[in-house]
Amino acid sequence: MNVSISGHHISVTEAMDKAVREKLEKVERHFDQIQSIKVILSLDNSGASDGGKKSHKAEAIMRVSGQEMFVQACEDDMYKAINEMADKLDRQVRKYKTRQERKKTQGAGRDERYEDFSVDDIAPAV
Repeated sequence: MNVSISGHHISVTEAMDKAVREKLEKVERHFDQIQSIKVILSLDNSGASDGGKKSHKAEAIMRVSGQEMFVQACEDDMYKAINEMADKLDRQVRKYKTRQERKKTQGAGRDERYEDFSVDDIAPAV
């Protein structure tokens, strides 16, 4: 799994990098067919000048075969945002995996509720 971690208006520290990688290990345990994950950690200072709180945001874009999943979490603490982002991504992965398993078990054909009609059974249109 290829993980890239970058910061926007913030420098990514070793502790943040370690926290993100540890949280993403849980996601990888649930689904091993992940191609890449791009994590962006950012700091929004828009409300900080007038006494508002700084908003820490963690975003992740995960690529699996044929699909991309995007999650984002905003919190007042960066580590809370990382935890929430990883939890959201884990939920999406489990949901995706469940859908893939259902597709395998259902098959491509019709189920037994439909009967095959022969040409003789169909009434001609008037």
